Amino acid sequence: MQTKKSLLLSAALVFATSSGAALAHEAGSWLLRVGAHHIEPKSNNSDIVEVDADTMLTFNGTYMFTGNLGLEVLAALPFEHDIKLENGPKVASTKHLPPTVSVVWHFMPTAPIKPYAGVGVNYTLFFDEDTTGPLSDAKLSLDDSLGFAVVLGVDVELQGNWFLNADLRYMNIETDGKLRFEDETVDIGTVEIDPWIIGVNLGYRF
Repeated sequence: MQTKKSLLLSAALVFATSSGAALAHEAGSWLLRVGAHHIEPKSNNSDIVEVDADTMLTFNGTYMFTGNLGLEVLAALPFEHDIKLENGPKVASTKHLPPTVSVVWHFMPTAPIKPYAGVGVNYTLFFDEDTTGPLSDAKLSLDDSLGFAVVLGVDVELQGNWFLNADLRYMNIETDGKLRFEDETVDIGTVEIDPWIIGVNLGYRF
């Protein structure tokens, strides 16, 4: 939670001190952004386990079909989450990649501050599941997830083609988990991660 507050404060300070000339997002433009995103899973992931938050380096690029309409692709280095028993100790961890494709609409493409919104599809790949503590003798497997995603963001012009960006995202991420012991397999049911994600980025327009 402290990381989330720090990102919000950083975004507010950056936008308060930036003052660049307005350059338009135009048809054929590429908007490339590099920054960090903090993933905060929902508090009630399942009846058995809860999933912790993480922050990681991310990348996204948008191709503008018109001054308003674009297609955005979000990628990242692997996020890693600790998994705990509900109100209990850590029992596992997992890594995931959340590639997301969204159609975005920029409301004021010629203004110095350019808000936008979008909807899309997220495919989350889980890997490197590891167990520890009470479940160290079991093998955890998590299914990949396909769900919808929404984004609200803003680009703030700096100098030349550079701009600052902040965004808030919601992703529908749900995975079915299983624990495999030597003599049995236990279905732990659906784990609803459904995170809110906040990011701060530096962008460049081509």
